[in-house]
Amino acid sequence: MLDRRSFLEKSALLSAMGFMPRALSAEELERELTGATLGTTPGFRGRPCVVSSANGIKGVKVAYDQIAGGTDTLDAIIAGVNLVELDPNDQSVGLGGLPNEEGVVQLDASCMHGPTRRAGAVGCLEEIATPSLVAKAVMDYTTHVLLVGAGAKKFATAMGFKTQNLLTEKSRQDWLRWKSRLNRNDNWLDHDDDVKINWTHGTINMNAVSAAGDVSSVTTTSGLAWKLDGRLGDSPIHGAGQYTDNAVGAAGSTGLGEMNIKTCGGFLTVEFMRNGATPEQAALKTLERMVHMTEPRLLDDRGRPRYDIQVYAVAKDGRYGGAGMYEGASFAVCDDTGPRLEKCAYLFKAADRAR
Repeated sequence: MLDRRSFLEKSALLSAMGFMPRALSAEELERELTGATLGTTPGFRGRPCVVSSANGIKGVKVAYDQIAGGTDTLDAIIAGVNLVELDPNDQSVGLGGLPNEEGVVQLDASCMHGPTRRAGAVGCLEEIATPSLVAKAVMDYTTHVLLVGAGAKKFATAMGFKTQNLLTEKSRQDWLRWKSRLNRNDNWLDHDDDVKINWTHGTINMNAVSAAGDVSSVTTTSGLAWKLDGRLGDSPIHGAGQYTDNAVGAAGSTGLGEMNIKTCGGFLTVEFMRNGATPEQAALKTLERMVHMTEPRLLDDRGRPRYDIQVYAVAKDGRYGGAGMYEGASFAVCDDTGPRLEKCAYLFKAADRAR
C-alpha cells in the first residue's frame, strides 16, 4: 500500500521518464493508494475479450468460449495458443518451428496471471512441443519465474511432459536450403534452388480479459529462424514479449524480439494504458519508442526501420487494439460478436517500407 507521499513521488518519477499522468478522479486516486482494482469492485461487469497475433484466429475463439464458460483467463488463452504450438504447418511456434543455425528447434514462452500477480517462463526449451504449458508449470509449481536450456527441459520431463522430435521434414528442408546458401565456396550443395527459403521471426501472443475484469497474457515462439544456439528473443521475457497488470490490462507483441527487449514493449504499452491511452494508442506509442531506440544499422536513410513489429493490447474494460510498424498487418480478436481479423493501426505506409 502506498501512502500519499509515496504516490506523489511515484508520479513525479513517471513524469521524468516521459509518462504524462492524466488527472485522476477521487475514486481512481483511492484505487492507486489502496491497490484496489476494478475487478474487485462489487458489481463490476466488463466485456470479455481475447486478442492475439493473426495466426491465433482459431485460438481466440477457443479461449473466448472457455472464458465465457467460466474458465480462468490464463488457462483459456494457453488452450488457445496450444492449437498453434501443435500445428506442424505453423513454422514459427512449437512443433515444426524453424530451427536454429545448428538445426535444433529451441522454444521460448512466458505467461502472466493478473489476479494472482504470478508469472512463469521458459527459454531455449528443446523437444517439448507446448512451452506455454511448461511456462505455466514454472509459475504454478516453483518459486522461480524463468528456467532455460537443459534445466527447463529437465523440469518439464519431471513434470510429466513428453519429449518428441520437433523438427518436421518441411522445416528440416528449409534449414538445408538456408545452410546451402551460406557460402558458395563451402562444402554444402545447393538445395532446391527453385524453392524460396522461409525466413521468419513469427510468434503467437494472446491476451484476454474476463467479464470480472481479470486479465492474463501468454507469448510462445520458436524464435528467429537460423538464430545462434542459445539466443533468447523477447517472448520469454516478462515486460517485453508480454505483460499483465490486473488493474489495467495486458499487452504483447510479435516481430523482432531484440527491439522489443530494449524498449520493454509489453510493460510500456500497459503503462501507456494506465496513463489514459486507449489500447491502440498505447500500441502506437510503444512502436514510436522502438523507432527512437533503433540503432542506425536497422534504419534506412529516412530513419525508417528495416524490421517490423506488431503490438497487441486489451484493457481491463474489454477495449482492444493492435498496431504495426507498417501498413497491412492484421490481428485476431474475439468478443461477443465472434472471432475475426482486424487491420492493425500503423506508423508508416506500406510504400515507405525500407528495402
